[in-house]
Formats: sequence, structure tokens, C-alpha cells
Amino acid sequence: MKNNLLFRGTATALVTPFQKHDPEKIDETAFLRLLQMQGEAGVPALVIGGTTGEASALTSGEHTRLIELAKENSDASTVIIAGCGASTTAKTVSLTKNAASAGADAALIVTPYYNKCSQEGLWRHYMTIADQSDIPLIVYEVPSRTGMKVSVETYKRLAAHPQIIGVKDATSDMERTALLLNAVGDSLALYTGCDGVIVPTLAMNGHGVISVLSNLMPKTVRRLCELCFEKSYAQAAALQCTLAPLIRALFEEVNPIPVKAALAARGLCAPVYRLPLCPFSDEESTHLLSLWDAVLQKTSFIEEKQKKDGDVR
Repeated sequence: MKNNLLFRGTATALVTPFQKHDPEKIDETAFLRLLQMQGEAGVPALVIGGTTGEASALTSGEHTRLIELAKENSDASTVIIAGCGASTTAKTVSLTKNAASAGADAALIVTPYYNKCSQEGLWRHYMTIADQSDIPLIVYEVPSRTGMKVSVETYKRLAAHPQIIGVKDATSDMERTALLLNAVGDSLALYTGCDGVIVPTLAMNGHGVISVLSNLMPKTVRRLCELCFEKSYAQAAALQCTLAPLIRALFEEVNPIPVKAALAARGLCAPVYRLPLCPFSDEESTHLLSLWDAVLQKTSFIEEKQKKDGDVR
């Protein structure tokens, strides 16, 4: 039986910082700072060069370099997952091979975008990549961006391949998530791609989250997953509800504009994007930072209360 549980809990979908005065260059110093923040929080996995990492704006050389930096500067136990999806199968195969050579432990493969295809085409796409990959694959479904959905039947077919080990489900459709979990059982690890539904996903025996929020609050997202694994669902639900306003704010504009703006407000990177993405206004950044501060205060209060009540071990 294949080992499909690459990690359990939180994987941070890490942003890619660009240099303040030259957005065509990666800010490696800031990237190392972000890696250190995640390492200190004990996050078990990182996604490098995914949607939040502005993958479609990166060159293949930059993509490789980021994976190398993450692998070299993270704890040996940290799982490094490379975002490798593209609109064509051949390009995705090439990205996946390059990621493996750079040291990635797995590849996150978004469904093809623009080149919309049938379910048979999707199945052939993933099977072709898996047949040529030396590292395991996680299927990434985010129809709000790609216009593509993977049917439950297609997932059942994909689960038979030993290199296809998991799903990142960014649909927020919990009924459909339940159907998927019922259909694939333990043959695919299921990670939600939506921070707003971590608790319901894990309550249905999902395996974790690939998170945008954990760029800002990695310890909190990690703790939220742990509470679910401990079956402390009342405490987990209280924490999920407290985080909800910040989660909503992080997606009021196209990701990763808000999360990078928040990190920039803390001095962790520059608020620099590659067009067509563009920065928040000063007013939007100030509002997001005040909201983050408010949520930090509330989550600290919840954690202290749980410690006093003996709920946090």
C-alpha cells in the first residue's frame, strides 16, 4: 500500500518576496526571513511557488532557486512541496522534473487552466505526469481560478496511481468534500485549500490545510489543526470563528495581494508584485493590519483561557 500521508496538519503556501526597487528580482533575504518564521512555528510543510507564491509570474530558474533555498534553509523534517501546475501537460512534466532535481519532496499540480478539458483529459494529464515523476503528486483543484473541476469518479481513478497521494480541495463545498472523502477513503490524503473550513474538513477526517493564513499566523493555524486532531472541536470551532474576519479579509482582493500587504506592514517583505497584480492602497493596508492585531489579541485570549481550563496540553 502506498504511503500517501506526506504531512499532517499545516502546510504554508508561502509568498514570494520581490525586491523593493526591482520587482524582476527575488528578495532572497526576505524569503529566508519568512522561512525562519515558519520554522520557528514548527509548521510541518511548505508549498513553494504555488498560487500564493505568484507561480505564474516566476521564471523556471526562479522557481528552481526558491525550492533550493527552502530545502537548504528548512529543518530536515519539513516537507517541501513545489507548485508545478501549468496549462499544458508537457510544461507541467518539465516543472515537476526540475522541482525534483532541486530537492522538492512532492509536487502540487493544479488542474490545467485556459486549456479546459474533459474528465478523460484530466485523467490522462495527471497520469502522464505521475508516470514521469520521481516525487509524489498532490492534485490541486481550484475552479474559481481555473474553471476546471475534478469529478469524484476521476479522483477514484487517479487514486490507483502510486505517485498520486493527495488532493488540495479549494472548492469550499463541504458536501462535495464529504462525497470525495467517502469515495477515496485513505487512498488519497485530503487537504483543504480554504482557511475558512479547516475545522469542518478535519472533523470529517481530512488530513490538514494548505494555508494562506499561516503566512501571518503559523503557530495559530498549526494549533487549530492540532485541536481538531485531539478532537477538541469546541475549542477548535471557537478559534476558527475568531479567525474568520481575517480570513475573509485575506481574500477580499485577489490572493496574494492582501497577505503580502500584511507581511509588508510588519516589515517582513516589500509590498511588491509582478503585474498584473498591484499593491493595496495605504488605507486598505492599515485596515488589514488593524484587523490582524485584533485577531491576535483575541486568539491570545482564547489560548490563555484554554490553558487555564486545562484544554491545551
